[in-house]
Amino acid sequence: MGNKPTIAISHLGCEKNRIDTEHMLGLLVQAGYNVDTNEELADYVIVNTCSFIEAARTESVRTLVELAEADKKIVITGCMAQHFQEQLLDELPEAVAVVGTGDYNKIVDVLQRVETGKRVKQISANPTYIADETMPRYRTTSEGVAYLRVAEGCDYRCAFCIIPHLRGNQRSRTIESIVAEAEQLASQGVQELILISQITTNYGLDLYGKPKLAELLRALGKVDIPWIRMHYAYPTGLTPDVIQAIQETPNVLPYLDLPLQHSHPEILRAMNRPWQGHVNDAVIERIKIALPDAVLRTTFIVGFPGETDQHFEHLLQFVQRHEFDHAGVFTFSPEEGTPAYSLPNQLPQDVMDARRDALMAAQQPISLKKNQGDLGKVVDVLIEQENPSSGELIGRSARFAPEVDGLVYVQGDAPLGTIVGVEITDADIYDLYGSVVPNPKLSVVR
Repeated sequence: MGNKPTIAISHLGCEKNRIDTEHMLGLLVQAGYNVDTNEELADYVIVNTCSFIEAARTESVRTLVELAEADKKIVITGCMAQHFQEQLLDELPEAVAVVGTGDYNKIVDVLQRVETGKRVKQISANPTYIADETMPRYRTTSEGVAYLRVAEGCDYRCAFCIIPHLRGNQRSRTIESIVAEAEQLASQGVQELILISQITTNYGLDLYGKPKLAELLRALGKVDIPWIRMHYAYPTGLTPDVIQAIQETPNVLPYLDLPLQHSHPEILRAMNRPWQGHVNDAVIERIKIALPDAVLRTTFIVGFPGETDQHFEHLLQFVQRHEFDHAGVFTFSPEEGTPAYSLPNQLPQDVMDARRDALMAAQQPISLKKNQGDLGKVVDVLIEQENPSSGELIGRSARFAPEVDGLVYVQGDAPLGTIVGVEITDADIYDLYGSVVPNPKLSVVR
């Protein structure tokens, strides 16, 4: 036996994909492979791809082509491998393997087969796998933060979305398995746990016959991690029971990420999200009354086929009325293999861009006002990085999720990966600025 080859992983795509990357890294390290962050030094590069929308595929393809031009042996994993398996093998002679979204747990076996000179296609047509707490994992996020996947896949069939086709139907982990992994992460010093799945409010439906998010949150409340944040909570799934669990569980942040996509019932129906149609206003008002401190984030799609000026005006007023803390706006991307791809009345890109810009322009003063609400307060901030040249610290308050929301720029001293009180002295549209409060006893103000 010679030395094991060196492997690098190039990671693209969402935080669900990041967990797959982390499990592959854990398995490779466990099997004795050398893992290097430097792709130039690696014998093999695993590219964990994204295929959600056109822009993501373009980035994935660019990465693959650059590595191929550098004569790297490439193992393609993730959503694009699931999506375009044969095409990728045909068009990239450098690709030694394609591995599906439900097969990343077989990465060591795939590499062993590749090393004997085989080209490997390891793709389950209908992915059913989900990792549990016994699966090795090598975290790639900053030390204070970890993502925790509570379920994989999705049972909804929104007209614009290819994800169920690429990741399969919903499959949830047991509450016990999730709590066991949370305990492991707590013992590693994790301060913030981010619960993710395709639709977190449906957690447990497939396993227990009904959603069990409230029970899961209460169980995680016993784990010694200061912040637990949920992503992808559909407003209809925020039942009184779930809201009560958020209220009663001190470490569950009242941060609600509501991927609404639109406000107009006709567009929601066309998107095949009819369950959402007439409930938005009422549900959001109910949430605001029950959780007055709630931080609301959402995402919208503008330019869905058939969206008129009136439909868009409805959305604009909706955003101005509800005053979300954070809103992401995307232009519609027609995905082959989804019903929306062949709908009539597709909008030109310049119209979609103008609508996106108008919606963002409406949101910006709202985000600024929300941020200015923290001026003069002492807020808890998780310190994540240090600017080596200036010594300035960078972190996030509970109002900001990683990657998608703003940052807090902090003067003063604090260890990385800890939560400290920071007095906020300045605010702009996206970010906050402040100084560490020296006496930790003062940071009880939340």
